[in-house]
Amino acid sequence: MIPVLGLIAGILIGIFIPYNISYQYSNYVAVAILAALDSVFGGMAATLQGKFNIKVFLSGFFGNALLAAGLAYIGDQLGIQIYLAAIFAFGNRLFLNFALIRRIVLNKYFKKDNIIEK
Repeated sequence: MIPVLGLIAGILIGIFIPYNISYQYSNYVAVAILAALDSVFGGMAATLQGKFNIKVFLSGFFGNALLAAGLAYIGDQLGIQIYLAAIFAFGNRLFLNFALIRRIVLNKYFKKDNIIEK
């Protein structure tokens, strides 16, 4: 529940306190946001499974965002688009976490055990 509240709070802050990011930092911010969203979806999946740990969530949230932004920065310095690797990795995990959340919710809604594949 905490990840969902954090996501809602972030969206509301973004709507009511708009801030324009400079074009030169847009890659860093985009990759960091994708990494943070991956952590939010992972936190939601962990909550539904009863395995949520706030320390793991917070360390993943900030650690993934900083690592992704750092990779984008290093890639820019080297003239290589390393941030694409982070986009692929976090995007893939985002879809996997969404699929897991969907299966858990459907399993609870339809009360069937055969929806979740192990």
